[in-house]
Parts: sequence; structure tokens; C-alpha cells
Amino acid sequence: MTASAIRKRLHSYLDVADNKKIKAIYALVEEDIADKAESPSHWDDPEFVDEMNRRASEMESGKVKGSSWEEVHTRARQKANEK
Repeated sequence: MTASAIRKRLHSYLDVADNKKIKAIYALVEEDIADKAESPSHWDDPEFVDEMNRRASEMESGKVKGSSWEEVHTRARQKANEK
């Protein structure tokens, strides 16, 4: 069964499960839920993902010139040394 299918079945089940089972399931995932709430991922935001894909496409097509990590790192160090 795919993760998507499991997710759908769990959503359906949670809507009708009795309170005891809901509490037991929550106890299993409570720590993970707390971790995600403290540090939400931008990659879970479809608009952010679309924007990153658009920017990557522009760089790959040559429409926008990007900088390598090494270039960015070198410029940052030079700026820090100027101060």
C-alpha cells in the first residue's frame, strides 16, 4: 500500500475512532508532532516549492545567472575580512 493510500485510510479512521484509540495513536506520534510544530519545513509549503522550482528552472535555462556555493562563500569571507 502506498503512503498516500495509508494517509487517506488513517484520515478516514481518525474521524470515527473511539477516544481511547485516538489517545493511543496520539501517544505514538506526540513527540514527532511537537518537533514539527517547533520547526515547520518550508518544503511542506506548495507555494515555496513552486517558487524554488521556478528559480531552479531559470538558472538551468540560463535565463538567470546564479552563483556556486564556493563563489558565495568566497564573497562572504571577503566582506567579513573588510570589516
